[in-house]
Amino acid sequence: MAMASSIFIYAFFLLISATSSSKLLLFPLTHSLSNSELLNNTHHLLKSTTSRSITAQGGDYTISFSLGSAPKRTVTLYMDTGSDTVWLPCKPFTCIMCEGESDPKTTPPPQNLSASAAPVTCQSRACSAVHSTLPTSDLCAMARCPLESIEMSECHNYSCPSFYYAYGDGSFVARLYKDNLEIPMSSPPSLVIKNFTFGCAHESLGEPIGVAGFGRGALSLPAQLAVFSPHLGTQFSYCLVSHSFETERLRQPSPLILGRVDSVGSENKAKRVPTSQPDDFAYTPMLENSKHPYYYYVGLEAITVGNHRLPAPENMKTIDRKGNGGMVVDSGTTYSMLPEEFYNSVVSEFAKRMKSGHKRAKAVEDRTGLSPCYYVDEGAKRLVPQMVLHFGGNSSVVMPRKNYFYEFMDGGDDGKVKRKAGCMMVMNGGYFPESGGPAGLLGNYQQQGLEVVYDLLKKRMGFARRNCASLWERLS
Repeated sequence: MAMASSIFIYAFFLLISATSSSKLLLFPLTHSLSNSELLNNTHHLLKSTTSRSITAQGGDYTISFSLGSAPKRTVTLYMDTGSDTVWLPCKPFTCIMCEGESDPKTTPPPQNLSASAAPVTCQSRACSAVHSTLPTSDLCAMARCPLESIEMSECHNYSCPSFYYAYGDGSFVARLYKDNLEIPMSSPPSLVIKNFTFGCAHESLGEPIGVAGFGRGALSLPAQLAVFSPHLGTQFSYCLVSHSFETERLRQPSPLILGRVDSVGSENKAKRVPTSQPDDFAYTPMLENSKHPYYYYVGLEAITVGNHRLPAPENMKTIDRKGNGGMVVDSGTTYSMLPEEFYNSVVSEFAKRMKSGHKRAKAVEDRTGLSPCYYVDEGAKRLVPQMVLHFGGNSSVVMPRKNYFYEFMDGGDDGKVKRKAGCMMVMNGGYFPESGGPAGLLGNYQQQGLEVVYDLLKKRMGFARRNCASLWERLS
């Protein structure tokens, strides 16, 4: 996951299903570029987003909620399926190497803890979870609880020690607290979840804004909501509005839906989110990884470019005993990453089908950091080859064209003639060490215009084409 630049906050709502006692929680995800000055310069914008993706940065979508009482505070955090902890910057706060990572005019300021916030104790399950399942006896010893009290499990007055958490693009040190999480409803009273656990960080590296982790861990936001109501943690989905960096579309909310599955009864049938389509999801099994259990892994079998199917390397299809391989589906990374050799095969096939009708735009590549790029003037208009992702379980997802080929106007400055250019939006992930980590990432840019379902009950992921803006309007 990673950080982008600016914030635009929406309120959020609770949707009650009229046909069932189960509740769907509906949050608007807001793109962090929605109020950014970067949008006025396409080349600068693309160069910035490309650089962040190359360094495993992203974190493009934010979520807001109320935390604490006396007084309540609106907290805006990045929504990240690539991590499993909720944390926020707390006063006093120091961010090391954060120059250029955020806009001071729009970045939420560090928070003061509310009077109702209480430290999590060293002998709690939450403390053990955030410290990689260390025994509570060790944690209480770190908190300087006396031996006699440790033996008698009487360390309630000793706080959980600080913990360290690292991302691909930064890290932070925090302490665990618990407080009330409040969800406003369309009619009073609000829904209050007590003892919500979160990290309070006074220092971070490259992380100026907090994160709402949606990964497969006990302290993620869905997991904690599931304690209040089990169906909220069984399945969630989001539908990212296709924006192509257009200002007005960036300002549209993208729906995040929790509680799609009714966990009452034996069949656990999925709730119908109102769409004009049937249940047309392409499902693929989640891959298990004991070394990195909070990631959502899937197996990528192949990519078809045009009518040519390119088999993916074995390490994209499976995860080995050391926890290496597979493809992570990550809402917190902008562009998808492929292993270098496979990326080169995909780009080569794409270029082969483009060169007969489009001139290579080398100058655009230099200015944006994207490659390959082409001029797509109307006079030389040719169909851009279709791209299809083939996942395990015989699941195929036809990618919307704008998800992998972004078109924009180039030139017009310094007397240059304006021409329409287009660039491929998939990145070379060769920076992944061969000895460890995922083999690839499916970034949020490639997830636009799709409802992406994380089904933890059946351990699968689903993808379906949607008009995400219309879906938000129908649900809210």
